[in-house]
Amino acid sequence: MAEAAVPTLVFTVTFLLSKDLRFAVVLSLVCAGLLLVARLVQRQTPQFVLNALVGIGIGAFFAWRAARGGGDANDQALAYFLPGLIYNSVYAVLLVLSTVVRWPLVGFMVGSVTGDPTAWHDDPQVVRLCGRLTLLLAAPCLLRVVVQAPLYVAGRTGAMDPDAAVGVIAGAKLAMGWPLQVVALLGMVWLLTRNKTPRAEA
Repeated sequence: MAEAAVPTLVFTVTFLLSKDLRFAVVLSLVCAGLLLVARLVQRQTPQFVLNALVGIGIGAFFAWRAARGGGDANDQALAYFLPGLIYNSVYAVLLVLSTVVRWPLVGFMVGSVTGDPTAWHDDPQVVRLCGRLTLLLAAPCLLRVVVQAPLYVAGRTGAMDPDAAVGVIAGAKLAMGWPLQVVALLGMVWLLTRNKTPRAEA
C-alpha cells in the first residue's frame, strides 16, 4: 500500500505546492525509482511501484495536455485529477453491475483461489456473500466520485474558485485514497469473521 501511495502522494503534494508539473513528475519518479530499487535488491515483486508509476504517468499526461492547450496551473491540476475520477467511476459501475446481475466480481477472485472460476456460483449463499463483499469493495470508488466529481465540475466551470477547488480535491484525494480503501478492506474482513461464511455440509 505504501509503495502504491507514496509516489502519488509526492507528486500530488509537490505539484500543488510548486505548480510545476515537470518538478513534480521528476520528484515522484525519483521516489518511485528508490522504491523500485529496494524491491529489486530484495528480489521481490515491483508490481505496486509500477502501478503507481502508471497512475502518475496518466495523470501527468492529462496535466501536460492542459498545459499545451494554454491552461494555467489550476487547469493542469484539475486535468491531473480527471483520470482518477474516470477510473473510479468505471470501476464502481463494473462492481455494482456485477452484483446486480448476480455475478459479483469478488466471486471470480474466490474462483481463482479454488481453481474453478465459476463453481462458487452454484451456491446461492456464496453468491450473496460475494455480492456483499463486492459492494464493500465498490464503496470507496463511489464515495470518491460523489465527493470529488462536483468539486471538479465546479472548478472547471468557475462555480468555485479554481484555487480552492484544486486544494479541496487534493485533500479529498489524499484522505479518500488508501485510508478509505483500508476501511473497506477491514469491512470485508469484519463481514467474513461474523461466522456467516457459507460452508458445505459434511
